Amino acid sequence: MTQLTEARKGRITKEMRYVARQEGLKPEVIRRRIAKGEIVIPANTGRKRIKWCGIGKGLRVKVNANIGTSPQKVNTKNELAKLKAAQEAGADTVMDLSIGGDLKKIRRRIISETNLPLGTVPIYQVIINTVKKKKFIAKMTKGDILGVIEEQARDGVDFMTLHAGVTQRTLEILKKKKRMTGIVSRGGAFLAEWMIFNERENPLYEEYDEVLEIAKKYDVTLSLGDGLRPGSLADASDEAQIEELVTLGKLAKRARRAGVQVMIEGPGHMPLDQIEANVELEKRLCQGAPYYVLGPLTTDVASGYDHIAGAIGGALAAWKGADFLCYVTPAEHLRLPTARDVWEGVIVTRIAAHSADIAKGIKRARNWDDEMSRARGDLRWRKMINLALDTKKAKRYHPSLKEDTCTMCGEYCAIKRVKEYFR
Repeated sequence: MTQLTEARKGRITKEMRYVARQEGLKPEVIRRRIAKGEIVIPANTGRKRIKWCGIGKGLRVKVNANIGTSPQKVNTKNELAKLKAAQEAGADTVMDLSIGGDLKKIRRRIISETNLPLGTVPIYQVIINTVKKKKFIAKMTKGDILGVIEEQARDGVDFMTLHAGVTQRTLEILKKKKRMTGIVSRGGAFLAEWMIFNERENPLYEEYDEVLEIAKKYDVTLSLGDGLRPGSLADASDEAQIEELVTLGKLAKRARRAGVQVMIEGPGHMPLDQIEANVELEKRLCQGAPYYVLGPLTTDVASGYDHIAGAIGGALAAWKGADFLCYVTPAEHLRLPTARDVWEGVIVTRIAAHSADIAKGIKRARNWDDEMSRARGDLRWRKMINLALDTKKAKRYHPSLKEDTCTMCGEYCAIKRVKEYFR
């Protein structure tokens, strides 16, 4: 039974109870929102030793970290170091986006090393396998796709990104109204290339019912990917992006009818003034499905600091209703990230998520800040450092816990000088 099926039957699962405790809510609230499709719990029935998390309405905004090899850099040890960094920095989920090396072996190793929900993009493995065996992407078959989806589900993957909304209709729109940056989604580009060469519809779209059968069998949450997400501010909210979102809304409805949990992926690059409307549109077209956004990056010129641009957009998107933030690292657009890049990406995205939680009225988020403020008002440095979102960096910046001030003000510390008067 899937979480959605159980919720609709009025049953509260152990995963729902776990999430309820983590969020400080009643299990019945979680059950009811899962039944409506407003919350998902990525929890493959075959996974053991997992730290579940709920994603969706009324919950703390969650943060995902992407790791994975490239054709130029295949080093499982490095990816495991990134996994460790992501976990220690506080990521809620991890995605393996590997496209270099033995993808099956790498994925299984990552699954064995983490208790966080794990996501993948199955089309990556399908394409890499096709190129190795048949030399050309265009020779990919329906059987190749369904076979990899089943294999990954059997391995214990909890959620999968499927670019089922890239259709012949959206490609025609792109052809007529050329974008500044075209298709920037790797999965979207793979499928578009296959569709153009074979002059056929997207196989993920055509075989969607079969995909749903596999997802239901293992309770894999579908993350309907935005293969036509804007890769520049100039392309944000264009006809192709919106047309794909309309399609994803219909596919989400079909997934729910089949008893499959589903969330929707979103942009991308987007000016601040368009973010709120995009979130509202997703919620309306996709019947309140959890919204999973990459950033969005609010400027195209922040190379080396794209994690900051993404955190700015992510904070606004989450405040206005997005539920799940995919981190961006400082290496975005430049190179494969290092473990240090992963750490920074998770931290700044958690800051964005936490800021949104406060604005949304999540009590536990505000209580954390109030506790920090009390410690700061009492000049309790050890307490302040322990409460910091990045404890390691706070400790590095203020190593002496014996001092009652910091090196910014020293004896002229404002709090210290008037502290006694206000007691």
